[in-house]
This record gives sequence, C-alpha cells and structure tokens, in this order.
Amino acid sequence: MTAPNFLTYDPQTLAPEAAALLPRLSDADAVVRRIALIELADLEDPDALQLIIAALKHDDSADVRGEAARVLGAWEEPAIVEALCHALIDADSEVREAAASSLSALKDAASGAVLCAWVDRPEPFVKAAVLRALRELRVADAFAPALRALAHDDARVRIEAVGVLGWLKDARALAPLADIAARDSSAEIRRAAIGALGFAHVDDSTTPVALLQALHDPVWQVREEAATTLGKLRAASARDALIATLDDAYWQVRLRAARALGQLGDRVAARPLVSLLSHAISNLRKEAALALGELRDPSTADALREASGDADPDVRKAARIALQQIEQATR
Repeated sequence: MTAPNFLTYDPQTLAPEAAALLPRLSDADAVVRRIALIELADLEDPDALQLIIAALKHDDSADVRGEAARVLGAWEEPAIVEALCHALIDADSEVREAAASSLSALKDAASGAVLCAWVDRPEPFVKAAVLRALRELRVADAFAPALRALAHDDARVRIEAVGVLGWLKDARALAPLADIAARDSSAEIRRAAIGALGFAHVDDSTTPVALLQALHDPVWQVREEAATTLGKLRAASARDALIATLDDAYWQVRLRAARALGQLGDRVAARPLVSLLSHAISNLRKEAALALGELRDPSTADALREASGDADPDVRKAARIALQQIEQATR
C-alpha cells in the first residue's frame, strides 16, 4: 500500500477548493495528507468523495486511512458503505474501529443491501460491526443472518444479533431470544435478550415464562431487566413473582419490580408496596408511591398521606400525585 497520487486526478472534475487540495493530498508527509483530508471533508463536496474513498483504500498511513473512515461517516452512498465495509478488514485495528463507528451511524435503510452482503464474513469483528450497523436500520433481510449469529462463539457477535432481532420485532425471534435469555454464558447478553423480548404480543406464552425464570438469575442486572420487561408487557401472570421480587437483595431490582407492579394495575400488590414506603432508600420509597398511584387503591390513602410528609421531596411529590390519582378514581 502506498499513498495515492492525487495529482493524476483531473482537477476540472472538482470544485476549485477541492482541486487546490490535490497536491497536499499527495504530499509525502502523512500529517499533511491527513489535514488536507479533513479540509476536503469540510467542503462537503460530493464530487470529492472519490478522493476520500481512495485515501481510505490506498493510503499507506493508518492515521490517514482512519481519518478517511471517520469523515466518510457523514455520507451514506452505497460506494461509501462498501468502502467502509472493506475497511473493517484493514490491517490496522484503529482503522477498523473507525470504520465500524461510521457504519454504526448509518440511518438510511437502503444501506442495508450493502451491509447484508458482508454480514456472513468469517471475521467476528466484521460480523459484529455489520450487525451493529444493521440494527437500527430494521432491514428485513437481516433477520436470517442475525438469527444464525445467536449461535456464534463470539459474544460480541451474539449481542449485536440480539440487538438486530429486538429492533426487527419479528415474532419468529421470540423463542430463540427466550432461549438465549435463559442459557447464554454472558450476563450482558442474557440481559440484552430479556430487553429485546419487550416486543412480545400480550398473547405470547413463551416470553413471560422466560422472564419469570430470569427473575432468579444469579446476576442482579439480569433480574432488574426481567422485572422491567415484565412490567412493559403488563404480564398479569407475573404478579406473584414480582411481589416476591420486592424482597430481592438488590434495591435496584426491587425498584423495577415495584414499577412493574404499578404497570400491572393489580391491587393485590398494594399492601406489599405500602411496606416499601418506609424503606431506607428514598428512590425505592418514591417508586412505591408512584406504583400505588397507578393501583388507585383507596385503602392505601392513609399510608400515602403519611408518606407525603417524607423527608425526601421527591417522595413527598410522588405520594401527593398518588393521592390525587386515588381521589380522581373514587369521584
């Protein structure tokens, strides 16, 4: 690889400002080339993109190639996406990272066709980067490769695959995601899979079972995510398990369980939630008060009136809001 000779480019095909940079883009000093490349990108001239792509592909300086990968993130033409995908196999790790970062910022679903051609590459880094780029594009063609990637040995690939499937919200992914939530060796991936299950339909039976199991996961962040997702799904079958989770060893898990019980709207949870109004952690007292407001159970009004004099202003406010909700419901 050598520095491209931009002096061979026809300056007549470029705007004058871009043409004036050609000598510096061909300079023997990589620092000069890199600065010229930045100035070229600042011109935002579509006709100059070919120069930046050439620098990314052919410059012998990793610093220049990395800069080219970064500045190309501002455009989404297929030729640019293809060049950035090629840069994922660059010899230099920083260039690869810069390319992956630019690809992750893609917003145009049309870029998905180029990305899908790269998603089955054997390199774990490439596969993970392409899946990350596909995630928010919601490209239907990404479903099959993402599903396959759930079985990949590399955790980076699996977590990005979970992300793609969560964004696609295809019901065919629910059972595989539930399986990952239960058995993956990585707590981070189990947690991501549990969060991804939040798109399940209210009639789905597989997902609540997996989430109830996850309430007993050895890692508290996974239990926290399970409680959050159960609340999001308003899974009525989870009521008793969530009430039991109010005694979890970690207050963060208790907080999400309290919030979920409020979302379920089942007044059986009222008394257990009232008991949290005296907890030492104010965030938990506040969440319990807010959940009680969602339940609108008149029998909790006295406890909420007492909580409206709490030492913490956020708890007092939450208790007053809850009392207003109860009063409105009983009119």
